Amino acid sequence: MIKNFQIQKTDLTGAILIAPFVAEDERGSFIKDYSCELLEQHHISHNLKEVFYTESHKGVIRAIHFQRVKEQAKLVRCVYGHVYDVIVDLRPESDTFGRWQGFHLTGKNHLEILVPEHFGHGYLVIQDAIVSYKCAERFYGEYDDGIRWDDTDIAVNWPLELVDHQIILSDKDKKLQSFKEFRQKYCW
Repeated sequence: MIKNFQIQKTDLTGAILIAPFVAEDERGSFIKDYSCELLEQHHISHNLKEVFYTESHKGVIRAIHFQRVKEQAKLVRCVYGHVYDVIVDLRPESDTFGRWQGFHLTGKNHLEILVPEHFGHGYLVIQDAIVSYKCAERFYGEYDDGIRWDDTDIAVNWPLELVDHQIILSDKDKKLQSFKEFRQKYCW
């Protein structure tokens, strides 16, 4: 069975859900999850600078991360396992500023999300997972920032029942700012 490359707009302006090219047969599958040419045909520019992979255990929450300067647009796909991927619009001039949207990304559904610059991004690991980030800008540790996963103003509805409410957070993510603090710092 062959599934062709498909693009779908999300509720947040500029963010796009992508179903990549997938060819499946009795051997398994062949997946093409990035093509500059196919993206350009849909008027999407995403030139790769770096590619990262994370391996995470069930229950890990990677909070709402972003880069303050030299913002990174990211094409994110769960290569193995299952994550509940969350994006947050952090553009003060946007009509969807402060809103979030979540997506179930799995190694089986092959879906990926194009996270624009000036968005926050995080996820909850539902099953042990490997996640790929295809970034259009380098990572700069000195500009790395984030917002708490449990911020009450953004109010992400994480499906914690899928991990029996057992979450794992990094020390760094436990100390992140609130959305209110973010607004005071960056949204003058």
